[in-house]
Amino acid sequence: MTRIDFYTQVQDKHDLVRRLCAKALAARARLLLWPSDPESCQRLSRFLWSVPSTGFLPHVSAADRLAPVTPIILDCAPASFPHDDVLVNLRAEIPPFFSRFRRLIEVVSAAEDDAREARRRFRYYRDRGYELETHDMSRSPAGAMD
Repeated sequence: MTRIDFYTQVQDKHDLVRRLCAKALAARARLLLWPSDPESCQRLSRFLWSVPSTGFLPHVSAADRLAPVTPIILDCAPASFPHDDVLVNLRAEIPPFFSRFRRLIEVVSAAEDDAREARRRFRYYRDRGYELETHDMSRSPAGAMD
């Protein structure tokens, strides 16, 4: 069954995603980043290619010919994904395919509308018996993540 982690009170979603990606790469895990629309996808892609300035986080879309060998997939369109390791949801809705992944990470900002939608998703997962864990990033030391 999919393990689900909620990272709440996130001040900068892109920075948290960058840190999650770096941690996953170090652990040889594979991620699918699921932003809400093509514009968000492009912004996140530019960020991952440029931060930190001395490196980058390799990523491609699910349709790219290098997707099977690239550790980070960044896509906002439904597709056939090359792995089912970790899904990072950056949308308000529940990913219709989340249960095929070993782990789902929900990234939630401090904005009330984002938190409200996250509570709805949390109830959905909880009511279906998924293992849930919440990480309040406002209480975590900088850089601490499980």
